[in-house]
Amino acid sequence: MNLIKHMKKHIFTVIAFAMFNVTFAQNTVQLIPQNDSRVITTGLPFMLIAPDSRAAGMGDQGVATSVDGFSQQWNPAKYAFSEVKSGVGLSFTPYLTRLVNDISLSYATYFNRLDDNSAVSASLKYFTLGEIVLTQDANDPGIAVKPNEYAIDVAYALRLGEQFSMAVGLRYMRSALRVPGIGDAAPIEAASTFGADITGYYQSEEQAYNDFNGRWRIGFAIQNLGPKFQYDDGGQDVFQPTNLRLGAGFDFIFDEYSKLGITAEVSKYLVPTPPITGDKIVFTDANGDGIFNEDDGDFQTEDQEAESITNGTHIISGQNNDVSFINGVFQSFGDAPGGFSEELREFTYSLGAEYLYQDSFALRLGYFNEAEDKGARKFFALGAGFKYSTINIDLSYLFSASQVQSPLENTLRFSLTFNFGSGEYDEY
Repeated sequence: MNLIKHMKKHIFTVIAFAMFNVTFAQNTVQLIPQNDSRVITTGLPFMLIAPDSRAAGMGDQGVATSVDGFSQQWNPAKYAFSEVKSGVGLSFTPYLTRLVNDISLSYATYFNRLDDNSAVSASLKYFTLGEIVLTQDANDPGIAVKPNEYAIDVAYALRLGEQFSMAVGLRYMRSALRVPGIGDAAPIEAASTFGADITGYYQSEEQAYNDFNGRWRIGFAIQNLGPKFQYDDGGQDVFQPTNLRLGAGFDFIFDEYSKLGITAEVSKYLVPTPPITGDKIVFTDANGDGIFNEDDGDFQTEDQEAESITNGTHIISGQNNDVSFINGVFQSFGDAPGGFSEELREFTYSLGAEYLYQDSFALRLGYFNEAEDKGARKFFALGAGFKYSTINIDLSYLFSASQVQSPLENTLRFSLTFNFGSGEYDEY
């Protein structure tokens, strides 16, 4: 296959290589890195795209915000505090709208509160790259393919106390992004795997302060915890996008009509950081001319202390990331080549605010930040919400604050929530 007709999808990966020299009194040491990527990559990255407009309007956060119909994506433990009996959420997110018009993320979720202490929920998340026509030449009518990925999950939430609940979720994920090559003898099998979520949510009682009442919210989530998988037979094992979310928020309740919620959230991949790999070459002054270089004819590869060898290359800095997913979770907290300072840069954070009036109208603001050498995602977000009877309508808009353009730049996103059994449970 040497020509792809009507190819509308462009994905660029930039890997930075660093070369540096260290000179000593008696020799010259040259480190030749072969992989100096600081960005952590995983399979199934669509799993971490915010599917709903409320979370998107608050800076892609939801682990510690108040319960809503889309809590399945962020923290299903919140459903145990829902004031409505059940609900259905639907959302649609256009993707890369500056390039194409048929890449999108669709999301549908359902929850049902079983009793005062428990709830069940489920969701379907579908990501499509639209239609691509593959041809060999200008006269070839081509083969139309529609690469896509999807995930189906279910969760069970249980209150373990008056103000605290936990949830466990199970998920099946399938990826069919690979396109067939011309002349492939066998059909390409889609990749698939299973994962799990463990989440918790705390919501305090309403407390009286001097000029307002208030309520605290705290949440955590470990998401997409599961085995490594391959996109094709004989391919490289890749990690799921296992991640940790921690969040806290406070509701300023001014009166029966108005409320302001402020929430902060941090997140981190629970997968290993790629090490800096390469060869360490030592040049010695074999001919005594005071110049240390390869022309002396005396150079060798020198092992560093505690250095391991993987696939024939020396790990110069960091730890071997060819480990199981469980080992990867624990290793992810201390394997960054740059040490503790780099580990801190692997945390993203977001700040969000939501003003709610009469439980019918909401205004939202958010900011999301990621370190420059870890992906450089930085953006501001605006959002609004409207409630009419049992229907919630939410929308959001994103402004990039980074030199790296967001795929969701200048994209208007919509979500719908249908609530049933409103007021059946009184949590406040």
